[in-house]
Amino acid sequence: MSAEYFDEQRRHLIAAIRAHTEQVSTQIGKTALDKRVLRTMTKVPRHEFVPAEVQPCAYLDRPLPIGIGKTISQPFMVAVMTDLLELKPDDVVLEIGTGLGYQSAVLAELAGRVYSVEMIDELAQRLKRQGYTNVEVRVANGYLGWPEHAPFDKIIVTAAPDLIPAPLINQLKAGGRW
Repeated sequence: MSAEYFDEQRRHLIAAIRAHTEQVSTQIGKTALDKRVLRTMTKVPRHEFVPAEVQPCAYLDRPLPIGIGKTISQPFMVAVMTDLLELKPDDVVLEIGTGLGYQSAVLAELAGRVYSVEMIDELAQRLKRQGYTNVEVRVANGYLGWPEHAPFDKIIVTAAPDLIPAPLINQLKAGGRW
């Protein structure tokens, strides 16, 4: 598939995210997402963060299987979670649940530094190959966060925990965002 094909698919995805945002505006407390977030999602090539067999579906607004029983998040959810962080260019962000790194790449475009923790080495390696120099990935259980780089301006948990562990809460700067 050509670069033009994927560019067109990304534009359609952003239109779908805008429409979805309007539909759930009362639930998320806003009628539109930050234009910086949407511009970034237009730029980051989601198809490079999924296995080859699902690349034709990369820009559908739905989660997709990435192997090992895991999925890449629905783009609308990536957009909303990123928007709610209200990222600034100098923010230091902790992400729990790197997966194949799509959310990490979106964060890296908007924040100064991203530290991402992933339990599955096979998944974490994909992001390392994408060339983001302001993202560091650690293969570990994210329960304890990454204390060596704490405190963080923002923390995002993209894995599916039963609860937010206290060690993560303790690594958030005063006034920081989840």
